[in-house]
Amino acid sequence: MPELSAAQIARLAEAPALLPVVDAVGREATGHALCTAMRFEAATMRVQRLYTSDAAAYPLGGWKNKRDTPWGRHVLIEGGVFVAEGAAAIAEHFDDHATIARLGLHSIVNVPVRLGGQCVGTVNFLWATKSVSAGHVAMARLLGLVATPAWACGGYKNPTGSTST
Repeated sequence: MPELSAAQIARLAEAPALLPVVDAVGREATGHALCTAMRFEAATMRVQRLYTSDAAAYPLGGWKNKRDTPWGRHVLIEGGVFVAEGAAAIAEHFDDHATIARLGLHSIVNVPVRLGGQCVGTVNFLWATKSVSAGHVAMARLLGLVATPAWACGGYKNPTGSTST
């Protein structure tokens, strides 16, 4: 199972912009190839990208409709962690499966971010490997918890210094 070092924990605790550090520490611990974070708009069942480690493929601000989808019910409504392994599972749940495949990514863990019992967003990790270990899922869940203050403070400071809400 992946572990965090004292230095990694200190970086997370002291981060002025939390999501880039969650991404970096997660990449060091699990080797994920892509990290994104989305805010959830419950009234429309849409999610909007607040953070991305690959702005060319997944620009900030992009929206995804999740109304009436099994993924939306599981992650956004029920608050469950979602794991997809392999091209078929990814294609079944994600409209952007061709982009994911083009990037050479084959497995995903989506972690809901919850405040006051309600989902407010997700932190998403993608790997080039065709499966993820239980340790990688556990680390993704932990990093999702660590990232929660980015939503709790009503906005997110992205690497350019501007704030998205």
